[in-house]
Amino acid sequence: MDRTHDIVIVGGGIAGSALATVLARDGYDVLVLERQTSFRDKVRGETLLCWGVAELQRLGLEEVLLGAGGTYATRMVPYDELLPPAHAEAAAAALDRVLPGVPGALDVGHPEACEALATAAAGAGATVVRGVGDVEVVAGAAPVVRYEHDDVGYEVGCGLVVGADGRMSTVRRQVGIALEQSAPRTMGGGMLVDGLHDWPTGQMSLGTEGDLYYLLFPRAGGRVRLYLLHDIAQRGRFAGPGREKAFLDAYQLACIPGSEMFAAAEPAGPCAFYPMNDSWTDEPCAPGVVLIGDAAGWNDPIIGQGLSIALRDARIVADILRASTDRSVEAFTPYAQERGERMRRLRVAAQVTTALAATFTPRAAARRAAYSAVFRSDPVLGGPRLAPQVGPERMPAEAFTKQNVDRILAMG
Repeated sequence: MDRTHDIVIVGGGIAGSALATVLARDGYDVLVLERQTSFRDKVRGETLLCWGVAELQRLGLEEVLLGAGGTYATRMVPYDELLPPAHAEAAAAALDRVLPGVPGALDVGHPEACEALATAAAGAGATVVRGVGDVEVVAGAAPVVRYEHDDVGYEVGCGLVVGADGRMSTVRRQVGIALEQSAPRTMGGGMLVDGLHDWPTGQMSLGTEGDLYYLLFPRAGGRVRLYLLHDIAQRGRFAGPGREKAFLDAYQLACIPGSEMFAAAEPAGPCAFYPMNDSWTDEPCAPGVVLIGDAAGWNDPIIGQGLSIALRDARIVADILRASTDRSVEAFTPYAQERGERMRRLRVAAQVTTALAATFTPRAAARRAAYSAVFRSDPVLGGPRLAPQVGPERMPAEAFTKQNVDRILAMG
């Protein structure tokens, strides 16, 4: 045994480095094992909606992400084929008024956020090892982790292993935790672009036109992350050597004023598309091991909850560790239960959003129009729409029942 740590975190991305930072600040001996030597743009989530910002603040990490180039959007304009632009602007949501003390939705580059959080973890006293090779986890009351670094093998003991190693988690596989998955209905992709100086920095936007659902998240200096979703049957629509131009051409939407600006934008990162689906487990723990972030299952990215989920996971696990020295599976039952219900509600929210905004039929458009006219006045009806902003636990439980979903789907 080379050394013993309080906590070994496998994965130094958003969830892993956030947890490592707050635990190291509290004096825990934390080892972080990260495969990548540098974080690259892989078209991942880059927005913390308002409840995620509240989690960031509770973790004491807001300044870290602002220092990584994070920018607050205070306004969300729903430019959509069903609304004249002036009506969409009149219906804009004031994101700085959604939750007390939350300045808006935070847009930040994923690679920059990972780098900043990993640096913060090291600065707080965690041992952060980058460029790690194969990792082997032996679960149990006294778990053991073996890993390779610079062609040298190491073996360490710890009180707890945290699997924060993403969708293809090796920790999850080794401890035998299986995920359930929904069938994807859409393909979603994105691209980072420069040169959109005419787009207001503090204004995000989303909406549907034709057979596309778009989401737009700005940062400072004319840099914007653009996303598009289309039906799964059109897999490969934005592929091949001309995909960047095809993507920007598709963004010249009639519903967005001045959308010709997108033709002049410059790609600043890869253009890539992936199937959009949900994945989950009701048992994110094993003896001596707990999973957080995407390793424990993910929400359909259509509603942009990935970063918020990761930070909530980190905060709850940190609170459990602080409250007791018990590292048993039973000690993490509150986390498993809260996460299970949280992910269930977000699955409903993603299902409703897909039915309203990313189902490209006249019937779906009529449904979207009818729902948009009434959801703000009915907290049960509006729950699936509002939960991604305010947090799923803040909406009535009835909002996430089959009966309520059926009621929404019957509209129009």
